[in-house]
Amino acid sequence: MTDSENGKAGIPGLEAMGLDKFNLEDWQHWTWVMGRMQQMMMEHMAKTAQSNASDIGKWADPAQWQTLMSSFVGQMPSLDMSAGADLLKEGMNIWQSAMGKALSGEVFAPDTTNMSRQDRRFAAPAWQENPVFAMIHQSYLMISDHLLQATDNIDGLDPAKKRQLRMGMRQVADAMSPSNFAFTNPEVIEKTIETKGENLLKGMEYMLRDLRKGQLTHTDPDAFELGRNIAVTPGKVVHETPLYQLVQYMPTTDKVIKTPLIIFPPWINRFYILDLNEKKSFVKWAVGQGIPVFMVSWKSADASMKDVIWDDYVGAQIDAIDTVRGALGVDSVNAIGYCVAGTTLAATLSLLAARGEADKVNSATFFTAQVDFEHAGDLKMFIDDAQFKLIEQVSRDGYLDGRYMAATFNMLRGRDLIWNYVVNNYLKGEDYPPFDLLHWNGDTTNLPSKWHRAYLEDLYRDNKLVVPGAITVDGTPIDLRKIETPCFIQAGREDHIAPADSVWKLTHHLSGQYEFLLAGSGHIAGVVNHPDQKKYQYWTNRKKADTLKKFIASAKETPGSWWPYWAKWLANQSGAKVQAKGGYIPGKGKLKAIEEAPGRYVKSR
Repeated sequence: MTDSENGKAGIPGLEAMGLDKFNLEDWQHWTWVMGRMQQMMMEHMAKTAQSNASDIGKWADPAQWQTLMSSFVGQMPSLDMSAGADLLKEGMNIWQSAMGKALSGEVFAPDTTNMSRQDRRFAAPAWQENPVFAMIHQSYLMISDHLLQATDNIDGLDPAKKRQLRMGMRQVADAMSPSNFAFTNPEVIEKTIETKGENLLKGMEYMLRDLRKGQLTHTDPDAFELGRNIAVTPGKVVHETPLYQLVQYMPTTDKVIKTPLIIFPPWINRFYILDLNEKKSFVKWAVGQGIPVFMVSWKSADASMKDVIWDDYVGAQIDAIDTVRGALGVDSVNAIGYCVAGTTLAATLSLLAARGEADKVNSATFFTAQVDFEHAGDLKMFIDDAQFKLIEQVSRDGYLDGRYMAATFNMLRGRDLIWNYVVNNYLKGEDYPPFDLLHWNGDTTNLPSKWHRAYLEDLYRDNKLVVPGAITVDGTPIDLRKIETPCFIQAGREDHIAPADSVWKLTHHLSGQYEFLLAGSGHIAGVVNHPDQKKYQYWTNRKKADTLKKFIASAKETPGSWWPYWAKWLANQSGAKVQAKGGYIPGKGKLKAIEEAPGRYVKSR
């Protein structure tokens, strides 16, 4: 009896995927699945059409996000595809090999002579064992390799522009991967048959939810709550301005270092990256070392902050320093500046020195912070007129929605932070894992557009901060050479946001003593590395070195976290300890408690 006589629809070549087993009941079910998906899409479109243009509807418009990519690809000069004959020849070789293996019953193994072809997107056995998918896989790799090579072969192009164009082409190549489409991904096909399409329905729900909120989801949105299972170190908000809240943490030791520590996190992210949970929290660990810790929690920008500029953030840092000094009755504070807040801390130190007030800061620590932006890493690829025009277009209310910044950072690691989730969650319908770091990464912060535009132009593009007097703050020319405050400078060996070579350049502009430390890993994990995790390593070198390469050549490598090394350095800078009482207890001194940590600013969108 044939398949048709048995009521089954045989589909030659896909028996291994189970499609030859379909019967009338199966087809009825699939008709319902397709109809339900169409209904979900229509309902979404109807809701989007009803949304106010100034509300979430504008974020659901895919064209808003495509602008980012088109700004790269649209500027690309004609690519040299003279290697077309080689492309065709290689394609024929792949086809003949795949078909030949299939006829002989052998497995078609992909070419692994090129390391770029060892790719976890194609780790499933079907990409090798099924001749159709093996050919799709190899053809895609061949085409993407040729596209990237054609970009590299463009002559007479500025190196920075070529890097930008290559990244744009990489975005295109990653987007066109057959693993990203249901009908060319054998794992998705298998999952779809196994669940009878339930994965597609669940994936459709996830996709439409993300379209409504205008942001890609990376983790279970209901798994974390501020103050419940993240940002839980006990403390109180003790000071508030329109730009920031000041959180003071409860000491856990009888005695504490007399000189308090103020942490200035970057306002492009939420501060609780330094207080994720008890096993990762830098704040909790520092408090446990007898360090009195204050944390600045920046307000996410809104229309009321349309005129905020860099001077205001420098002023906020000085205000926090003066507030803590007055509250505890101390002459000076220790300060940490992370990323952009570290760049700002350098300007703050220069301004205080120019005013004759340098002694307000006892020591300064810089986490992955740059002041010289000549080689500032991947973000420099977003500094051009097209990007400035885009920022202007989407910042009409005086602030840049943080979701655009999130999209920018996702693009830098698109394969991991975009397409991986498209496949796993939109196509396979897998549940999102609870991951605190990814929750923080998706908890976006809005930026004042006037500050953001000036920061990109003056620092990233024109590199003015290292030119004495080229930038003024509150009417005072900034000259980093005036900084004599003892400094501790940390960089991440694998940091692509603030490359170690770029961070190192801060050492060229200081007039006081400093210590440089190179940590293993990158912009986040290189900083947030609790000693109990026993991960990574760090390098130190007390010898004089004028380049990072020379520093590394004779540096001492130490396994594990660098936090204890820094704590010892800080203690040496800070001197005496005092009883943890009075103003060292949140709300018990001159600064009265406003609300419990982590405060409402960090919760505001």
